[in-house]
Amino acid sequence: MLNKPEKIVFETLFEAISEAVVVVDEFQKIKIVNSSIKKICGYEKEELLEKSLEILIPKEHRKRYLEFFDFFYNHQKKRQIGEGADLYALHKNNTIFPVEMGLNPFEMKGEVYIMILIVDITIRKQKNLEILRLNTELENIVKKRTSRLSDTVNKLEKINKQLDEENKTKIEAENAAKIALKKERDLNELQTKFLSMVSHEFKTPLTGISVSTMLLKKYTLTKQQKKREKYISIINGKVHYLNSILNNFLSIEKLEKKEIRYNITTFNIKDVIDEVISGANLLFKEGQKVVCVSDFDGISISQDKKIIELTISNLISNAIKYSLKNTTIYIAAAQNKNNTVIRIIDRGFGIPPKDQKNIFKRYFRAENVLLIEGTGIGLNIVKQHIENLGGKLSFKSEYNVGTTFTITIPNKFS
Repeated sequence: MLNKPEKIVFETLFEAISEAVVVVDEFQKIKIVNSSIKKICGYEKEELLEKSLEILIPKEHRKRYLEFFDFFYNHQKKRQIGEGADLYALHKNNTIFPVEMGLNPFEMKGEVYIMILIVDITIRKQKNLEILRLNTELENIVKKRTSRLSDTVNKLEKINKQLDEENKTKIEAENAAKIALKKERDLNELQTKFLSMVSHEFKTPLTGISVSTMLLKKYTLTKQQKKREKYISIINGKVHYLNSILNNFLSIEKLEKKEIRYNITTFNIKDVIDEVISGANLLFKEGQKVVCVSDFDGISISQDKKIIELTISNLISNAIKYSLKNTTIYIAAAQNKNNTVIRIIDRGFGIPPKDQKNIFKRYFRAENVLLIEGTGIGLNIVKQHIENLGGKLSFKSEYNVGTTFTITIPNKFS
């Protein structure tokens, strides 16, 4: 049971968070709330203390929600819910509105509590509907334009017998128009996916950084160093993840504009592998490690070192992310007269067979990893880079067994 001083500490920390924070015990009784609950749900803090969590849940959803919280309490794993499903909360005035919830377990004096972060996504839902409406309008415009262009094509075909050379020019113009229309539609779809992805992928890490930073202030004693290190590790991991996302966005823009200028130098593969493994230490789950099963010392190539490092780092990060605790990721390499082959082997979740054909598409993510953070753009970017350097990126995967990614790169860029 939280005593009064402990409640004051938690309430002080939670008041700095813009989202509504609700802490419940194993009986789903509300123990702590912050002031943001009034803005989101209309209640004063005092009105909710010691009340059942169901006061914030619409009647028709209570049974399903409370069963989920019981299951979550028994398993005690940090989780973001609401992705792929519609969640709703109940306002004091009895209105129902859409929300996202993040569940975070923590232990105090041998008792387990659950901290719930509640975010009102009404505006986001409205924006999504507006985007859908605009997409529909755009589709109608495209259909009308395509219909008009089809009429033009029919007329040109009739004239073709007499004006063959002129008709070729007009057909080329028609094809160019169709390509432009398709690019316009594809761009709109990419923008929609991009806005949705950025909204989610930046929000969750930033919230984690904010909460971890505030909780650090609580642990000031020397004997609490392990707890400080835990939250510092969380912050470092989230910053590393956000930095990776930003670098990927910059790479997409440069690749689209064909502004990439590769810097070719001669280097030893071992130097790149050592640097990647050193950087991966921030990402390791408990008991995970990377093992080199080849002698890299004699393998040198003339390529863009940063791109090779980016590619290997992306594949190692994915292997760590999509593998369980206490697993080993292996790196192997071999070189012949013309090419160097590098393999990254994991014993992770594997890629479902039906998703494998799409794994290199931008923003695509396999159905078995949708609840794990990620943008779906890393593999798309490194594949383009490797192909630009004359190489090939491929993979073999068995569902629930593991995945092997293979980089085949010329020893010398030409």
